[in-house]
Amino acid sequence: MDKKKDMSKYYKFGLYLVVIILINIVGMTLFFRVDLTSNNLYSLSKASKNVVSTLKEPLTINVFFTKNLPAPYNNVERYLRDLLEEYEIYANKYLSYRFYDVSAQEGDLSEKAEKNRKLAQNYGIYPVNVQRIARDETQIQRAYMGMALIHGDVIEKLPDITSTEGLEYRITNAIERMNNKISVYLNLPEKIKVKLVQSSSIDIIARLINLQGLANLKSQVRSIVEKLKGKTYGQLEFLFVDPDKDPAAGANLGKYRRFAIQWQKGQTPQGEVIEAGKGILALGMEYGDKSLERPLLNRSMKLTERGFEEQYSLPTNEELEAFVRENIDNMIDINEDLGYLSSHDTRTLAPKLPPQLERMQQPRPGDLKKLNNLLSKEYTVKPVDITKEEIPESIDTLIIAGPKTNFSDWELLRIDQFLMKGKSLALFIDSFNEIQPKQQSFNYQQPVYLPLNTGLEKLLDHYGVRVKKSYLMDESCFIRKSREGEMKFYFAPIVKNEYINHKPGFMKNITELITIKVSPLEIIEDKIKENDIKAVKLLASTEDAWEMKGRINLFPPMIQPPTNEEEKSSMPIAYVLEGEFPSYFADKEIPEKPAEEEKKDEEEGEDAEKDAEKKEEKSPVIKESKLTSEKQILRKGRPGKIFIIGSSEILMDNVLDEEGNGPNSIFLLNMFDYLNNQEDIAVMRGKKQRFNPIKDTKPFTRFFIKALNIGGMTAAIILLGVFIFIGRKTRRKAIRQMFEKSNE
Repeated sequence: MDKKKDMSKYYKFGLYLVVIILINIVGMTLFFRVDLTSNNLYSLSKASKNVVSTLKEPLTINVFFTKNLPAPYNNVERYLRDLLEEYEIYANKYLSYRFYDVSAQEGDLSEKAEKNRKLAQNYGIYPVNVQRIARDETQIQRAYMGMALIHGDVIEKLPDITSTEGLEYRITNAIERMNNKISVYLNLPEKIKVKLVQSSSIDIIARLINLQGLANLKSQVRSIVEKLKGKTYGQLEFLFVDPDKDPAAGANLGKYRRFAIQWQKGQTPQGEVIEAGKGILALGMEYGDKSLERPLLNRSMKLTERGFEEQYSLPTNEELEAFVRENIDNMIDINEDLGYLSSHDTRTLAPKLPPQLERMQQPRPGDLKKLNNLLSKEYTVKPVDITKEEIPESIDTLIIAGPKTNFSDWELLRIDQFLMKGKSLALFIDSFNEIQPKQQSFNYQQPVYLPLNTGLEKLLDHYGVRVKKSYLMDESCFIRKSREGEMKFYFAPIVKNEYINHKPGFMKNITELITIKVSPLEIIEDKIKENDIKAVKLLASTEDAWEMKGRINLFPPMIQPPTNEEEKSSMPIAYVLEGEFPSYFADKEIPEKPAEEEKKDEEEGEDAEKDAEKKEEKSPVIKESKLTSEKQILRKGRPGKIFIIGSSEILMDNVLDEEGNGPNSIFLLNMFDYLNNQEDIAVMRGKKQRFNPIKDTKPFTRFFIKALNIGGMTAAIILLGVFIFIGRKTRRKAIRQMFEKSNE
């Protein structure tokens, strides 16, 4: 029996050992991690998983990191290893990484480490200076902390990984730049269609208007598509539609009919009679629910011997190719262009200059230097002057920051139709124009604030939102502290965490913001409901906010909160509107193109003008156009977005940071990503936000917490002692009673 007992111990030990081994084997293949941090700092975001999971070609990451670095750099390598391990898990065996030894051993540099250092320098990675304390002295150590990413023939480098802050964002961005287009193209569920719509009736009128090159247009566009197929890995498809010969296909050309042209009965110079008719000549690109279209008939006024005549031509081969090439990325939502309105006295984006030139150039007040630097890291920012040109089709988001001059109806039509195409508008609207008077010695004069009405107001009213003609003041505001005391700048409200809408993914980690000279917004409920527009409030003031109307005076000592608490309330500061917006011009007469723009085309006829002036002294005759357009517009928009805030001061350098880690910077960049259909990137960037302000508490609550901290532990110990004393006393009494009964 004893033998069997002894053997059972060994059996149990062996069984336990087998179970442990099996658990470890299972753990090598099936495992999970739990990230308990609020921002999920130590796990990959959805955007990172999506980027690496779409890899179709091998991606190699070479890491060059010096070992045994002092704090806080010693944690960076460990964090980087864990991060790359997770990337490798989700990359479907298409990602591999390797850490290269570049450290000296006992003061000597091994041959292998020297070779690895040369390799790092070939990738453009050089050592950086880090501080360490040794033997009570501060020393400078040269350390390698960088990585190179190789994907085919493309190499991206991160030469200075000195912090874990935003590291995932940097790595994912680098991978995405190299692989995004390749992976997206290879995984497209359908092809991008390039559609040429050419009515055969146009061939007849071409002889009347002397239109050259029409017969070769179809083959010309087809050859462009074949040429650009390599860019999209064969995902381009050419379609040709003749509405006159194929009525069934012509019935689905609603988006192209706004480019229809019509003509009256006429006669060619050769005497051929041309009957009245109409037709369509346009080029479009389609993918899923998205589409872009443009007319193919160019018109210009030219001075000839017979007077001003309208000339007609087709786009050049280069123009057609540029239209297709520049909009391929736009079709599949990987566009990296942002438009910035440069006309109408908007705030100026300061150009990014080399460091040596930046020191020489004095920045101009009001220039948006930091914003331009932040945007340039992620996007190509293209200036747009709508007084001279159409908004390029390659742009998905147009930024309008603090316009000061009036928009003509023609310019408003361009903005309206841009939104109707399913694009996005980022509007930073100032309600007042701040005019600084000339200062005289010993007599400081306050700025004058004049209400601004640029014409955008009627567009916004039609869409369902209004910027009030007032400034928002708030008790929760920036406070300047000095020896003389505190001064509150009520016109610089601080948006508290509880007044920020965290439901949208790109707003999840935004905890606190500062705004300056912001006007409250008002939603026009009837129009929002009528047009089925989704209005999402992003930011609001606290309950201690009020409006400054009429005569504006922002001199801090002169601003006093209202004594009547009923005048205070929480007011919306920023909104996002989404939906199929109705066109402002749907039921109105379509504005004509300004004469100034028509005159630009006359430059081509300067030589003809000189000849005409020699032959006749009288004023030239303007001949009537042979073709007329039906003047159709997009009356109902495709799903688009409008972000609006009543201030452009939120874009200024004094509220943004160079690195893009501050709450204001992250909010703006996230919002631009969201408008540009890259919300996953915005969510990932939000993990960089580490600022977690303490929640405001009432005076009584603060007093109670202090009292609890000071006397709470002592009171708890005393109460515990009382309970123990009472318990022991009760127990003694019970024992005494038990023995007394037994004696009886």
